[in-house]
Amino acid sequence: QVQLVESGGGLVQAGGSLRLVCADSGRTFRNYAMGWFRQARGKEREFVATISKNGDNTDYGDSVKGRFTISRDAAKNTVYLQMGSLKPEDTAVYYCGLSLRGGGTYYPDYSYWGQGTQVSVSA
Repeated sequence: QVQLVESGGGLVQAGGSLRLVCADSGRTFRNYAMGWFRQARGKEREFVATISKNGDNTDYGDSVKGRFTISRDAAKNTVYLQMGSLKPEDTAVYYCGLSLRGGGTYYPDYSYWGQGTQVSVSA
């Protein structure tokens, strides 16, 4: 059973950094591509980053390229999102998702989601 749990969100000043963690207590996601999406209040869910099941391939949304890095640790059953040079427009609830379809940049590409973690960036 897939159970994704995000953590690491919080309040940070513009220019700061945060690292988000997605853990799978069901110990299944090592075999699947994973992704991070975010949803700001009143907006649609937005693609942030995705990583292949073996970690060799990554892709990023245009708004976060060069500032965010996605990675995974198979031994720890975790996926990370290192966020740097944060901006107020990065404020959103961040969700990790598991894809049964090899990943992608659209949220329908992902079948399982965590509950989300709030990231707030002050000016």
